Amino acid sequence: FRQKYPKVNLSLKVTNHKTLLQLLEQNETDIVLMGKPPENCDLKYEFLLDNPLVIIAPPNHPLQNQKNISLETLKDHTFLMREQGSGTRTSVEKFFAERGISVSASMEMNNNSAIKLGVEAGLGLGIVSSHTIDAEIESGRLMVLDVDSFPLMRKWYMVRREGKRLSAMGCAFEEFIRAEKQRFVRTAQNQ
Repeated sequence: FRQKYPKVNLSLKVTNHKTLLQLLEQNETDIVLMGKPPENCDLKYEFLLDNPLVIIAPPNHPLQNQKNISLETLKDHTFLMREQGSGTRTSVEKFFAERGISVSASMEMNNNSAIKLGVEAGLGLGIVSSHTIDAEIESGRLMVLDVDSFPLMRKWYMVRREGKRLSAMGCAFEEFIRAEKQRFVRTAQNQ
């Protein structure tokens, strides 16, 4: 978008689900890319992409060659988790709770990069979007474990306040996101 509109000033914030909802509620942002927004808010949202969550491990992990690993097996492993308020954390906790499984979140981290680095260092397992790990998988620094009921499917949405009038650049950015979504989907299908 910056290449197309080099004089436009953008502000990009990478944060958790709870903070994104606060930014929308306080009308401090125009457009948000996030997991499923709540139904009871005055929000307009549009589905963008599927967001499969996978369990990652270092390549030398004891579970590396196992197939269809049971969720029960994961109880004995440490997890590096996103912080409270993260949509990923909420989805993962709900998923395990519904199945009566308690996993140990011994470390909380506020972004996926920190989780990936921690997993690479052997601090525990992580659960992240499969869209965020291509480079680490390709280089052999991380691997995806074959776990029963995974990937855990979530979705990405483009969200803004209902009735919010966007500037011409805001509208252009929405169209840019839609066009890039199509390119991203084509790239993912070709892999």
